[in-house]
Amino acid sequence: MHNNDSNSGRAQDNIRIVVLISGGGSNLQAIIDNCQSGVIECQSGFIKSQTGFIENQPGIIESQSETVGTQSSHNVTRVSASIELVISNRPGVYGLERSKQAGIDSLCIDHKQYPSREDFDAALITAIKSTKPDLVVLSGFMRILTPEFVNNFHGRLLNIHPSLLPKYPGLHTHQRAIEAGDSEAGVTVHFVTAELDGGPAIIQARVPVLKNDDADALAARVLEQEHKIYPTAISWFAEGRLSLTNGKAMLDNEILPPQGFDYQG
Repeated sequence: MHNNDSNSGRAQDNIRIVVLISGGGSNLQAIIDNCQSGVIECQSGFIKSQTGFIENQPGIIESQSETVGTQSSHNVTRVSASIELVISNRPGVYGLERSKQAGIDSLCIDHKQYPSREDFDAALITAIKSTKPDLVVLSGFMRILTPEFVNNFHGRLLNIHPSLLPKYPGLHTHQRAIEAGDSEAGVTVHFVTAELDGGPAIIQARVPVLKNDDADALAARVLEQEHKIYPTAISWFAEGRLSLTNGKAMLDNEILPPQGFDYQG
């Protein structure tokens, strides 16, 4: 149904962001920190190799060459961005306090006050659209969204999931990775589609599963990577480099591999 480019592919003067949360908001805080002074900074570049996108060192930006980066005096990309609104579906969560401390408008729309998922999502859509956002970011938002909601923000809706998708959609991802004997775990930022945790991957970060790991220890290491790759994905979108086109995640007009960009930070 959505076969055309989902955004302009060009950087905008100011990216207006709405963040949806359900809890403590540590990823929200990472986004706030990267939006302070109204900018998102992306200090890492990358080069395009024949095997896909790989991270390069700070101060190296993509060149016209397929394999060689070039030095540039403009090694920090600054894009004007603002979080216009933080919405929680649960009252009293610490993420709302984080937004208050940062001077960001916040709102609680308690899903328990609505008779159906459709009614709740309709209220959510109305609140989000009132801010005229360019991007809607799910940051630990623990709700399954209706197709109506997803379609309203198609190509402008990002989620972060604590597994190396397509492995382990849903809950208890770290315990499932440990029980499966996986050697690594990680996190994925992806575009949101009607399929649960099934939208095209944008970027992944990996961490080793250590011999004595429990779910909490593994989750803590994965969380460190979450705080790095979510602002990175948002900065790409703000720069006009990232889009959802014909059902594919695209970066700089190139289709990303199925696992997305392989972050090595």
